[in-house]
This record gives sequence, C-alpha cells and structure tokens, in this order.
Amino acid sequence: MRLSDKVAIVTGAAQGLGRAFSLGLAREGAKVMAVTRKDLDNLDQTVQMIRSMGGEAEMIQADVTSEPEAFAMVRQTVDRFGRVDILINNAAIYGAIRRKPFFEIDLNEWDMVMSVNVKGAFLTARAVFPFMKEQGYGKIVNLASEVFFTGSNGFAHYVASKGGIIGLTRALAVELGPHRICINCIAPGFTDTQGSRGIADVTKYDTSKTPLKRLEMPEDLVGAVIFLASPESDFITGQTLLIDGGRAMH
Repeated sequence: MRLSDKVAIVTGAAQGLGRAFSLGLAREGAKVMAVTRKDLDNLDQTVQMIRSMGGEAEMIQADVTSEPEAFAMVRQTVDRFGRVDILINNAAIYGAIRRKPFFEIDLNEWDMVMSVNVKGAFLTARAVFPFMKEQGYGKIVNLASEVFFTGSNGFAHYVASKGGIIGLTRALAVELGPHRICINCIAPGFTDTQGSRGIADVTKYDTSKTPLKRLEMPEDLVGAVIFLASPESDFITGQTLLIDGGRAMH
C-alpha cells in the first residue's frame, strides 16, 4: 500500500468528494482524520465505512475559516496519530450557491465563498506547516475546478475562489519546497455529487463536449489524489491537474 503509516487530514469529508478521498486514502493504508463543520452524522458514516474495511479513522468538527479551530484540528490529529503527512483541502461552498449575474451577488455571499474556499485552505495549510516542516516532509492537495479554465455563467464568486486556490497553491509551492513539502491542485469537472445535485439535474448534463462521453464520478478523482499524496509525486509541486474527461485541455 502506497500510504502505509501516513496520516491524512481530509476536510469536507462528510460526503461527496471528501468521503471518496477519505476512503481511497484509507485503502492505501493512511490513517484518516475526517473533518466537517456541521454534517456530523454523515461524517460519522465516513469514519465507520473506513473502519468497516479495516482502516483507522477518527472525526473532528471544525470550521476551516477559524484560525483557532484549524490549528486545533491539526493539534488533535497529531495528538491522536502522532504526526500529519497529508492534507486534503476539500471543504468548500458549492452546492448551496444559486446562479445569478455577478452584479446581483450578495456581498455577504461573496465573502463567505471566499472565506471557505480560499481562506480555509490558507489557514489549514498554515496549521499543518509547523508539523510538516519539523518532520521534513508533507503533501497538500487543494481542490480547484475546471471552471477556472472555462468560466461559468452566474458563478463569478465560485470561479474566482477556485482561481484563488490555484494562485495560493503556486505561491505556497515556492515557500514550502525547501522543507520538502509538496502542494498541488486537482481541478475536477462537473461531478455527480450531492453538491452538484443541489444546483443542477445531473442526469441532463450535456456530455457531448466531453471526449470520454460520460458524467464524472467522485471515484474518477481518487487516483489522482492518492498519487499526489504519495511518494510517487515527490518531485511535483505547484501544479494543477485537470480531471474532467478532456472537456477542457491545457
């Protein structure tokens, strides 16, 4: 197993992509700290699913936009498992957003999207840094989106936040590299998750522009996350891997 004895924190792990990432990391031998802000019942299900397949997992309730809670999340992980090797920054505001012209976006909603989607990743990266620096190794995987490359009508704040994630990843790659900490992004296309079903009818998604001619599923992203979290990617940092069935190419 590629992640034996590694410890991973996965934010937004209660369902959707976060759950898929948690299960995938656990299958490769990682001990998983699953994190969510409010969906505790589903978070517990994620943990129980990992344990049922023989993996090791715990759960923490934390708001990634709060610096004290982000640092407490990491401290509790280290107290429980002894270290932290991997951070998957998956928590984001997505399914609750309703499309609207940029000039109609409520400023409080704009601030909330930026706070969770960008500030949250910034704070959690800052929280794991002292521990990864001390051990001289670490992997951080951020979640961007295909929409950064293509734009998306009525989603200006979400698109801007995912551009911010790519910029943050590149900036931190320069600072973290000397400490043997790699930080990269994956950029999913439109994926069949609970969040996506909250904003669209996934059964009507037009796959005609997708070379692979099907809707993306959470499992399509897991391999890339495992790769970027494993020693196989030790000389890759600051990159964004677009995983969308070929819909956008760069």
